[in-house]
Amino acid sequence: MEEVRGSKSWREELASLVDDSGIRFTGDAIGVSTPAFETKKFEFRSPEHEPAVGSESLQDQIKGFAKAWGEMVLEFGKGCKDVVQQTILTEDSYIVKKTRRPLSMASEKVRFLNEFLPEDRDPAHAWLVIFCVFILAFAVLGIHHRHDCSVPMVKKVYIPPPSAVRIQLPDGRYLAYHELGVPADRARFSLIVPHGFISSRLAGIPGIKLSLLEEFGVRLVTYDRPGFGESDPHPDRNHNSSAVDMLQLAESVGIKDKFWILGYSDGAMHAWAALKYIPQRVAGAAMFAPLVNPYDSSMTKEEMSRTWEKWTRKRKFMYYLARRFPKLLNYFYRRTFLSGKHGQIDKWLSLSLGKKDKDLIETPAFEELWQRNVEESIRQGSTKPFLEEAVLQVSNWGFSLGDLQPQKKCPGKGFLPWLKFLYGEAECEMTGFLGPIHIWQGMDDLVVPPTMTAYVSRILPNASVHWLPEEGHYSYFFLCDKCHREILTSLFGSPQGPLKETPSEDDEEASTTLNDPLLE
Repeated sequence: MEEVRGSKSWREELASLVDDSGIRFTGDAIGVSTPAFETKKFEFRSPEHEPAVGSESLQDQIKGFAKAWGEMVLEFGKGCKDVVQQTILTEDSYIVKKTRRPLSMASEKVRFLNEFLPEDRDPAHAWLVIFCVFILAFAVLGIHHRHDCSVPMVKKVYIPPPSAVRIQLPDGRYLAYHELGVPADRARFSLIVPHGFISSRLAGIPGIKLSLLEEFGVRLVTYDRPGFGESDPHPDRNHNSSAVDMLQLAESVGIKDKFWILGYSDGAMHAWAALKYIPQRVAGAAMFAPLVNPYDSSMTKEEMSRTWEKWTRKRKFMYYLARRFPKLLNYFYRRTFLSGKHGQIDKWLSLSLGKKDKDLIETPAFEELWQRNVEESIRQGSTKPFLEEAVLQVSNWGFSLGDLQPQKKCPGKGFLPWLKFLYGEAECEMTGFLGPIHIWQGMDDLVVPPTMTAYVSRILPNASVHWLPEEGHYSYFFLCDKCHREILTSLFGSPQGPLKETPSEDDEEASTTLNDPLLE
């Protein structure tokens, strides 16, 4: 085949595929030819039309700054790592010596988990990645759960209008009280109840039925302690003043005979005071999980230790503040029950609860009682009564429980006792509280541990203690019809009903007239 005339050689074809760079390739040598310069027309441009050479945008500057900071942090982390490895993680360091043995033992116990990893993976690196992924997954699930679940609305505290009956005490203060059961003239037994910490006159025996009080002929009188509810605060409140308030309340509401007193939890502190300062007016006492001073010096080291170990750290801290720095409790009270919102009783009081108590506080009936009690308790919006109550719990009561133990006191030696003996006036007398004391204590109570009641039983061996298996702090006393019947039966025996009405003079005259034989 003949070559087409005018076709290019392979060297020319190769040269045509690239731009003219001034290089000419021949078969013998390489020659460099100088390209011809073209003359261009000069055009003047103003500076604003001139493109900025080497300038960066704001976004590029931020990226560069962040990159530089990232490199600095990375280098700083590497430096810290080197410092830790060269100082803390050396063979001679204190931390390595102390943790080497427990870590090696733990590593031996979980070494079998490495069998589930691929053979080509480093266990330390693999388990670190798995742990990080695990934490990240839980965080994502938590966020997703919070967004999906409906957040319950926090119920705000509503303070109803004043509705209590009040009496004026001799010192000018007003005391609010509430009555349940049979009227005064038909009552076989009168029972006065000083309420607990966040409580009021509305508490009494929570959930007790009126028919049960009438069946036993009981008149139940509850009152707001000074500063709580609708009662005026006391300028200098102490345990003696609490007993005097109960005595004046009993006289004001027409209790002429001796009355019974009921103390529940913190309210038992004021019941103990009544047994000490007005024993001549108290017929008997009923105590439910009675609180005593946790710093009482008459408690043994074991009793004190077993009591404190049942409480949460926050509750221990609150007791410490009440004893040393009570004014700091204002902050905690303002953030909880004085915040204007309702909350759970165990969270607000830093309590740990047993199973039956946890089940009970979640019921609507308990929540209604608790919320209404809180509303009435904080009616005055002041932290003062709560601070006073907290300080009274942990301070010196002015008496010991041993003072309540019945003892025979005989006249001492001397001329005056000898003279009385000659005239037959020197006789021994009984001191302390001579009436019955009943104590109910749940064995699963974590608020007032059974150790406290065991301590009271040791100090007051004549007290009748009713141990309640599987019962907590609230489960036996709140909303339990069967329990309430057992309580009244233990205190007052078989139900006899209220006293019969005493006929008036008009009724007697009418009866005499109808029975007159002259009218027949």
